[in-house]
Amino acid sequence: MTWSTLVVGTGYVGQRFLAQQSAKTVTGLSRSSSSPSQQIKTFDLDAGGQLPVTLPDQYGVLYTVPPSPEFESDVRLERLLEALSPAPKRFVYISTTGVYGNRDGADVDELTPPNPQTGRARRRVSAEDSVQAWGDQCGCAITILRVPGIYGPERLGIERIREGAAVIDESNTGPGNRIHVDDLVTCCVAALSNDVPAGIYNVGDGDMRTSTWFTQAVARQCKLEPPPTISMEDAKREFSPMRLSFLKESRSVNTQKMHDVLGVKLRYPNPEDGIRASIAEEKV
Repeated sequence: MTWSTLVVGTGYVGQRFLAQQSAKTVTGLSRSSSSPSQQIKTFDLDAGGQLPVTLPDQYGVLYTVPPSPEFESDVRLERLLEALSPAPKRFVYISTTGVYGNRDGADVDELTPPNPQTGRARRRVSAEDSVQAWGDQCGCAITILRVPGIYGPERLGIERIREGAAVIDESNTGPGNRIHVDDLVTCCVAALSNDVPAGIYNVGDGDMRTSTWFTQAVARQCKLEPPPTISMEDAKREFSPMRLSFLKESRSVNTQKMHDVLGVKLRYPNPEDGIRASIAEEKV
């Protein structure tokens, strides 16, 4: 990065980004006023209003906040864009590979037209369109990172494994797409740099092993009993609608542009290594 950064949303990804950057150049916005860090200021996107920080002439924005499920468009994003004055030089929006919808395991890249099939994915497409139109209007370079499942410390599903929760048999699952949180932070840093082209990037580790394999790998490395497996038909009766909606969609996310244009070298291209590092950190 070559300038100050405003991190909007200090959840799992935002906190990780803040922890790896200099407090002198990065400020976070959170709707919670209970944060102990002076680096994080309170701003509720559901209320809007004036920002609690003075924006410099040149800065970038990393936006990690999901759309509110109460609206068809991303009202939270729209409120932030209204409050940004002057406009940033670069804006990085964290989206999802869910915008591609179900492809029955087929390959998708950045030229694949979105085909959202859930409400949350449709809201993401609306947000992508909104921020790109805003960027064109105010001369801000917009980068959209389409992100698959994020894992890392405290995001391995260990408690679910301990509880004996079932997973779908591998014969009923499609390819998996995921990224370690630290590799996602690396992608965010690269996207905020003035040295790389703005645009849309799929990000991920490129390892297509299934979500069932991933859970079994976590169990093995934690020396836990492997989870029981059930058929998709049984899962339709036992799993929550939210969990089922993720499992019903299948695609192979091509991340070549992330390597060739964004210039990212992943720390954990093999999720076995990412799982191992995450477990080690949780035990600290």
